[in-house]
Amino acid sequence: MSVVEHVREMAAAGLHSNVRLLSGLLLTMSGNNPELFSPSQKYQLLVYHADSLFHDKEYRNAVSKYTMALQQKKALSKTSKVRPSTGNAASTPQSQCLPSEIEVKYKMAECYTMLKQDKDAIAILDGIPSRQRTPKINMMLANLYKKAGQERSSVTSYKEVLRQCPLALDAILGLLSLSVKGAEVASMTINIIQSIPNLDWLSVWIKAYAFVHTGDNTRAINTICSLEKKSLLRDNVDLLGSLADLYFRAGDNKNSILKFEQAQMLDPYLIKGMDVYGYLLAREGRLEDVENLGCRLFNISDQHAEPWVVSGCHSFYSKRYSRALYLGAKAIQLNSNSVQALLLKGAALRNMGRVQEAIIHFREAIRLAPCRLDCYEGLIECYLASNSIREAMVMANNVYKTLGANAQTLTLLATVCLEDPVTQEKAKTLLDKALTQRPDYIKAVVKKAELLSREQKYEDGIALLRNALANQSDCVLHRILGDFLVAVNEYQEAMDQYSIALSLDPNDQKSLEGLQKMEKEESPTDATQEEDVDDMEGSGEEGDLEGSDSEAAQWADQEQWFGMQ
Repeated sequence: MSVVEHVREMAAAGLHSNVRLLSGLLLTMSGNNPELFSPSQKYQLLVYHADSLFHDKEYRNAVSKYTMALQQKKALSKTSKVRPSTGNAASTPQSQCLPSEIEVKYKMAECYTMLKQDKDAIAILDGIPSRQRTPKINMMLANLYKKAGQERSSVTSYKEVLRQCPLALDAILGLLSLSVKGAEVASMTINIIQSIPNLDWLSVWIKAYAFVHTGDNTRAINTICSLEKKSLLRDNVDLLGSLADLYFRAGDNKNSILKFEQAQMLDPYLIKGMDVYGYLLAREGRLEDVENLGCRLFNISDQHAEPWVVSGCHSFYSKRYSRALYLGAKAIQLNSNSVQALLLKGAALRNMGRVQEAIIHFREAIRLAPCRLDCYEGLIECYLASNSIREAMVMANNVYKTLGANAQTLTLLATVCLEDPVTQEKAKTLLDKALTQRPDYIKAVVKKAELLSREQKYEDGIALLRNALANQSDCVLHRILGDFLVAVNEYQEAMDQYSIALSLDPNDQKSLEGLQKMEKEESPTDATQEEDVDDMEGSGEEGDLEGSDSEAAQWADQEQWFGMQ
């Protein structure tokens, strides 16, 4: 057995550090004495050495060695064409053991993607003739084409993957995300479904995710629920995660959290979707739970974007925007396609006053997830923050037309209309339509309350808020109800509502300010009695906690994506 064969065996055994040391020494020997190894042996040594560098994540060095290997292979091919076979029996098995040139190019493309040089990765894979492309090469090409915006080429590559592997579900999702009809995708799997037992669910699965990628959240939820209820697919973590994400997109945060919790209980090491889960917890003021979730995720892996996003949500809702910005940037560095990371960083930039930079991040999020309303909400919030009402109106109208007239899009359009005195009546009509569709939709209730506050229709506002709180409990709604009750001199109940709001979110500053203001404005008799009990109360400490004298219109400041103003 030759020394090169020993290197090959160690590489096959996964002894990468040993391969790196030995192949490095052998390549130096070959450089000092070119006759020491044959061209085919030198090619093998270069490939195995490059593989060991790839394993050590030294991608630039690996690309350099792979390039040298391909040059050596090219020279070897020319030599083999010029020289006829000598009939040496040993040459046949040696040539059969040569590493595949196609595999070397694939590894080079992997290095380029890790180095974020997607154009170079596409170029190296494009150089492989179509007939020689394996399913994994076509899959990588499809993903790269999609990322580069070359949709037609991406669709062609995904279809080629399915032709070779009809059960490649991620390729199916790729096609659906590129607006290929669900029926067309299903037709590519019909033969395999009919030939293998217990695969009848696949056509329903394709139908469900076709609804997901067209933004039809309601039908997607119903279809996935029908799948999840089947005994063979009950308690599937991926389906539960998809359901949680769909409920989130539909604005049903309560059910979204519930499904995320179910998925997490089934798989304690689950990472996918936990960034959305952490955001939802942070919005509810459960910062301790967010912190614990972030620690748990970091213990699982710090090489995914999700732990960094969850930690960033904790910082954002703790009003540490600079830290949230850093954590969001770190998450994007790990996964440039992380929509949640882009939204976190965009929100942090917006709250730091860097609106134009925030707009860039929200636009990129929209490109990656055109059916997610929260991406548009972030962008529109930036436009409003910079007084670009016209741009905000154009965007809101486009969302309304693209995603359809549902409670969320109606409320988003109404939010922009509220910024212009000329469109106040239109805002009222839109909010009424939204609340007719979903009386419990919190954002619509908040905006309608804001409108009623402007009109000083406090009794109507109280009735609206009581109705919304009949079947749910939300910090913002309780706080706004407290503000309305103050306006009609119902001070005791107002204090009760502020207290409930603070029990739901102890970090809600506006509820704390409202409660402190109520305590300061108690009758002189009550204040005197309190001073008799304890001179400390109502003096220094309470003065420090007293909030600013904000007007009633500030009650309904809508908490948009990743934060309350």
